Amino acid sequence: MKSALKRVSLGMLAVIACAAILGRPEPVLAQTKSSVHLPRFVSLRATRVHLRKGPGIRFPIEWVYLQRDLPMEIIQVFDNWRRVRDWQGTEGWVYHSMLSGKRTFRVTKNLTILRQSPDPRSTPLAKLETGVVGRLESCAATASVCKVSLGGMTGWLPKSDFWGAYQGEEVQ
Repeated sequence: MKSALKRVSLGMLAVIACAAILGRPEPVLAQTKSSVHLPRFVSLRATRVHLRKGPGIRFPIEWVYLQRDLPMEIIQVFDNWRRVRDWQGTEGWVYHSMLSGKRTFRVTKNLTILRQSPDPRSTPLAKLETGVVGRLESCAATASVCKVSLGGMTGWLPKSDFWGAYQGEEVQ
């Protein structure tokens, strides 16, 4: 009799556990409708931005960015949260108010030459090291160079030497 009672009790516990697990609502991470296309580039608005494992403050912080204006790529939207990707491919969730629509770039090729005009033979203005961040001013969809500004200078950089614009994208 006792063994039969134990089997029933254990069976009931298993049913309750399954119901609790299966009945618990999980956050839906589907993209909500947005009037702006995805993916798209934005930049960090603040000098301290938390990258979280999921879309909410209850999710753990996986990374803290400590530089304003870093370019980020929004790849998914959920409510007021944006799933972003950085230049290294790190992905996570950031609250929407920590992002800006300002277009920026991050140099990925060491000693990239900032030039005075789009002509690759034009006067060099500066040599930029990997990691330099600046403002992306404009890019023609078919051009291989973009107009940028940083440190009080405005010049032209090859698209292949920075992260922050898609091939074939026009930035105005």
